[in-house]
Amino acid sequence: MFHALVAVKQVPDTTNIRIDPDTGNLVREGVPAIMNPYDAHALAAAVEWKHKLNGKVTIVSMGPPSFTVTIREAIEMGADRGILVSSRKLAGADTLATSYVLSEVIKAIHAEDPIDLIFFGKQAIDGDTAQVGPGVAVRMDLPIVTYAVNIRAIDLDDATVVIERKTERWTEVLETPLPALLTCEKEIAGIPFAPLPDLIKSLKYEPEVWTEAGPVEFDMTQIGVKGSPTIVYKMGTPPLPEAGEKINAREKGIQAAVDFTFTKAEEAGILGTMLGGAE
Repeated sequence: MFHALVAVKQVPDTTNIRIDPDTGNLVREGVPAIMNPYDAHALAAAVEWKHKLNGKVTIVSMGPPSFTVTIREAIEMGADRGILVSSRKLAGADTLATSYVLSEVIKAIHAEDPIDLIFFGKQAIDGDTAQVGPGVAVRMDLPIVTYAVNIRAIDLDDATVVIERKTERWTEVLETPLPALLTCEKEIAGIPFAPLPDLIKSLKYEPEVWTEAGPVEFDMTQIGVKGSPTIVYKMGTPPLPEAGEKINAREKGIQAAVDFTFTKAEEAGILGTMLGGAE
């Protein structure tokens, strides 16, 4: 039976993002929380292949108890099992500590019920690091395909998957052995309307809550703040760009506009670069 695991994160809705001017930190109070959009599309792809291969989907999320809402949303979308990894000792984790915790949890699930394919969103919209999925793949020594936009085929007998991934110039088609890990773009799958049985199931669903006390035994030096060498000194909004100088060629004439442009380029020290490029 096909078994997919999807890691999901609850994030603040970035259409309502605010930054405290005194502390430079994100203001999360009063800001609506949503499932990370890239994770939602990854989950939709996992559920799609669950139906094709008569399989199942497990959800894993790491965060405070409020993340239960996101896990219920995942159940509504077609997931079968939800696990919330939650503890105050996990708070303050950077991507290194987060990838450690998630990899240990996924290893435990895999030992109990072998996983064929692990899905991550390309990145979380609050941090935009795109590091956790690859970090988990490295810790678990799994093949990884980033920026996946389509799963062409999954062959459980041969234990292979064929995936299309986006690059800056073209789309690559790769075949990799299972189990494997994907980080997914939004093109991987559309998000369908939830069927009524899954909607009803989600309303009553209570996720399994795992902590540092079990069932996984964590190295306490690698979780939370202790396991997080990354320090965010400050966050803020970038200054608005200032308008550049303008010259009206109709009023001043073409030659004056050209002379003005070359003068400004020379003052900025880019005139040589411009002329060199022309050669």
